[in-house]
Amino acid sequence: MAALSPKEVENAMRTYELMVILDPNLEERTVAPSLDTYLNVVRNDGGSVDNVDVWGRRRLAYEIDKNAEGIYAVVSLQAEPATVKELDRQLSLNESVLRTKVLRPDAH
Repeated sequence: MAALSPKEVENAMRTYELMVILDPNLEERTVAPSLDTYLNVVRNDGGSVDNVDVWGRRRLAYEIDKNAEGIYAVVSLQAEPATVKELDRQLSLNESVLRTKVLRPDAH
């Protein structure tokens, strides 16, 4: 098996977990559809969204933007690193997103 070039390694599909904490003033039934619009970034770049799990309203350990609660959602996806970076950037620009955290479960 031939070694991958640095460019191929950079563009390789990887597994990620994305946790998003959303504004608690949103209706929980609108969370999945609104997340889905952002997840189209992954799908359009050839990645796949394996699972979207909305945990619902949870109490935060500390207040974020004067909110004591947030709506948690965890997304499992496969994408290239640049695609995930763009997804995280777009989510951080949305005012209804309090926090995001991207993890690579296979890297830990």
